[in-house]
Parts: sequence; structure tokens; C-alpha cells
Amino acid sequence: MEIGFEVRGPRSAVLDEAEGVRTFEEFLEGHLGQEMLRFTTAGSVDDGKSTLIGRLLHDTKSVYEDQLAAVKKSRVNRAANGHVDFSLLTDGLKAEREQGITIDVAYRYFSTARRKFIIADTPGHEQYTRNMATGASTADVAIILIDAKAFAKAGGLLPQSRRHTYIASLLGIPHVVAAVNKMDLVGYSEESFAAIRREFDALCKQLGLADEVTIPVSALEGDNLVAASARMPWYAGPTLLEYLETVPLVRAETSGPMRFPVQLVLRPDANFRGFAGQVARGTLRAGDRVMALPSRRESKVRRIVTYDGDLAAASYPQSVTVELEDEIDLSRGEMLVEAESAGEALPDVSNRFRAMVVWMHEGPLAVGRTYFAKHTTRTVRATVRKIGYRVDVNTLDHLNSDAIAMNEIAEVEFETNLPLFFDSYRACRWTGSLILIDALTNATVGAAMIVGPVAAAASFASTVTTEASLGDARRPALILLPGRAELAVRVRDALIARGERAVVIDDSLIPDPAVAAVVHALDLAGVIAVSSRKLSKDAIAAIEDFALGAVCVEEDADDEAILDRLSRS
Repeated sequence: MEIGFEVRGPRSAVLDEAEGVRTFEEFLEGHLGQEMLRFTTAGSVDDGKSTLIGRLLHDTKSVYEDQLAAVKKSRVNRAANGHVDFSLLTDGLKAEREQGITIDVAYRYFSTARRKFIIADTPGHEQYTRNMATGASTADVAIILIDAKAFAKAGGLLPQSRRHTYIASLLGIPHVVAAVNKMDLVGYSEESFAAIRREFDALCKQLGLADEVTIPVSALEGDNLVAASARMPWYAGPTLLEYLETVPLVRAETSGPMRFPVQLVLRPDANFRGFAGQVARGTLRAGDRVMALPSRRESKVRRIVTYDGDLAAASYPQSVTVELEDEIDLSRGEMLVEAESAGEALPDVSNRFRAMVVWMHEGPLAVGRTYFAKHTTRTVRATVRKIGYRVDVNTLDHLNSDAIAMNEIAEVEFETNLPLFFDSYRACRWTGSLILIDALTNATVGAAMIVGPVAAAASFASTVTTEASLGDARRPALILLPGRAELAVRVRDALIARGERAVVIDDSLIPDPAVAAVVHALDLAGVIAVSSRKLSKDAIAAIEDFALGAVCVEEDADDEAILDRLSRS
């Protein structure tokens, strides 16, 4: 007799387990593929920023039960009428809970079916403006909270609301939302909301903020945060969450000319030499012709290497290793960009530039002081040459100032010992920003957004012709005055008197074949070389190949005419 049996039970369990694994992997892959939106909250003190974030986390089911239970049991509860104090979900410091204010930047994460979010809850007090700038520096959306009741009492926007809106525009945050909070305290009045929207719209227009939206909310009651409010039937726009889930995410860094700051040179063996870094802007493709800065030598991308294998292309913000066809001199702090033949705009290459600075240190920023400046992967010494103006963030007026105190914002002119390769901050956040570091304490003392290069006080053409003169367009690397040793000394003194760094290189210990290397080294350090040597055209051409600045040859001009042009340029 044959005995048969089925293994349907165990087999079914195995199949169910496999199906569960596939389902989990699909979920994980879908979750990892979701867009990430970073947003920051800002506004005046007690506008309800932390309460809004806490309520948003609660209503999107992003708070664990034990966290919610701990908040409900907390002896600190500033919410009235039996409401849960949702601000305690983000204000975690003891001092924050005791004072009922936000002091440090608090980061929170949550996700919905459409997007993932990182929130930066920033403080509202004026003395913590530096914290707000730090938290907002990477944001895609800025939510400016406006207290409807405080607006009615003050008769307008509070100074800190204006300050934070200005900083949002300064940081180039592409989308700004005015969340008019505490609508429950003004009876959900449409007239109150309309008055606030008019004033905020006018402020955004003044600041050049094109994409701004105003939404009436009540963080305490949950109106218009996740679900539409039945108490404000006159409002037909999106809820706050709906806006955050649907606002288009278009980052300027994903398009435009390619920028690849070199972070590290990898040489594991004699057969491989790669340059590791993060694509700061645009797209880098295998086979592209690229140019190295500052040398301006060109090569072709042979491979784009990652741990998971070679890539055909890498875009912002991918971190990769690039192997080139040619052995060119390139090291940390230098940059790969698209070759000139590609027709794309090159970054500015200069050691003098203007930048908007948010000062973060107790000691003031003053003219003449030198700091370390960290820009992409390059760290240089930056000297403050001039304070253009200080911004009154309440009126947006430009004021004269000799120094910048903590939390103040100003346009400052810097000179660095080595040239930087940069875009304006509005064109690219990554290559248009830098931090200032105190050389003694290593403390970060300022954040700067580059406006653009400063036109050199004296600059020269790059060709060795009679047209190359002291009035032309580029900063000089070398001023050549053949056979006029006394004039060379006077030109050096005139440059120094004007604030330039200059040196005469007629020392007999420097042979003519070494002049190109000497000029190149001085040029990298931001020093103008002056010489009365009689160099051949080949020697001058060699200098031009290496130098960032131009070479100016003055053979026939009168001494006083040359000095006069220096004093006027």
C-alpha cells in the first residue's frame, strides 16, 4: 500500500515568508527612492514654531507612543485648555523647556507616502540669529511663522519675522511659506489673514522672493496643517502638508556648468591615480574633456569610479573618484571644470571677492583682520579689506560700519593668499559659500555667501603686445620693466601703498630660467612680481602658461605715466 502526504503547511509558510521578504524589499526600495525635502521653520519669539512641528509630527503619525506619553505626563505644559504641549517634542534641552523657547537648532525626520522630510526647528530670538542661519543653509523651503494676534497688537510684522525672511532670501531658499499661526486667537478672521498676507507679499517683493505662499493655520488646534480646516471655509488653498508634499524640488546645482572640487588624490598602486570628491554642480560624464584649475591644463575623463562599479555619469551631489587620461598636476583644494571648448561658463578665479557675511562670534569682524576661509575643499587665509555696508534687517537700509557685531549681516570684501574658484551664491550654493574660522581658537566665526569677484585695482592684458598696459582687464602676475631697475622699485612701492602685495624679483640668486616658477608661486600666494629683467618672448610665454594673472610688459611708456596709471587704476 502506497502512503502519500502533502507538505502544504510548511511549504505555504515558506512561500509566505518569501512573499513577505519581497514585499519588504519593495517597500524599502520605494522608501529609499523617495524625494527628500529639507525645510526650516523661523519667525519671532513665541510664534509657535516648535508647536507647529510637534503637531505636524503627531498628525502624520510620526511620534512614538512612549514619546507622546512622556509629553503628556510632563510637568511643563504651556498649552491651555487641556491641550498637549506639542512643542516639547522638539524643545529637548532643559533650558528650552524651562524658558519655553528654542535655543539650539533641532532636527527632526518624518515621511509620508509622497516624500521624506528633514525639519530644522530654528530659534526665534535675535541673539540666536546665527543658529537660524545655520539651520536654514541647506533648506529647500522656509516656513516663516507669523503670530496673527501679535501682528494685530503690533500693527505689522515683528522685526524678527522680517529678519528671518531677509535671511531666507539671502540664503537663496527657493520656496518661502508664511504660516499665519494662532488664527484661533483672532476668531479665524479672514480680514486679519488678508492684512498679514498683504504686508508679507510686499516684503517678499522687496526682497525679490518670487515663490511665496501664505497659509492660515492653528498649530494648537491642528487647523490647515494636515487636514483642511472647517473653521476657515473662506480659505481654498493647500494645507501646509499638502504644500510640502507637492512643491517642486528643482535644485540649481543639478544643472549648469560642471564643478568638481578635488578632496583627495588616490594612488593605491602605480597603475591607478584618481581624484576623489563630490560633484558640486552639473553632471560629469566619462569621455568629457575637463580642465584643471588653477593650471588650466586639459584632459579627458577615462573612468568615473565608485565602490559599486564604474559609472557613465555622476551628478550633484554624488561622491565619486575620477580617473583622467593624462597625468596632470592636481591636488586637494583644486577643481575640475568643463573644458573651455564645451562653451560653458567657467567659475571666477580670484583672490579678491565680495561676500554677504552673517557674523556668528562675540568678537567683532573688523577691517584688517585675517581668518581661515574654508571654501569647498580649499582652506586659505582671508583678510578683511573693506566693509561695504551693514544691513539694517528691519528696514533693509544699507549702513556704514567699521566693524560687524554678532548676528549682524554685512557685505565684506576679502583678499585671500591663494585664489579661489567660485560662482556667485545665487548661481550655486556649494561653490558660492564659505565659512570663516578663527585661526587661534578654530571656532567658526562667520558664514559667507559670495556675491562676486572684486575688479583688480591694477590689472593687465595677457598678451605681450604694446596693448598690454596697466589699465586692462586682468590682475597682473608679473609687471616687466626691462632695464629700469629704479622704476621697478617705485612700482612695487606704489602697489604696496595701494594695498596690494608686491615684490621685486631681480635678485641675482634667481636665474632667468627659474623666473616662471617664482612668478607662479607668488601668483598663487596673491603677490604681484615686479622685475626689470630683459626676458625673451619664450620665457614670457612660459610664465603666461603657468600664471593665473596676466603679464604686462612696459618698454616705451614714461616712468611718471606708468606711476600715474597705477595711482588712478
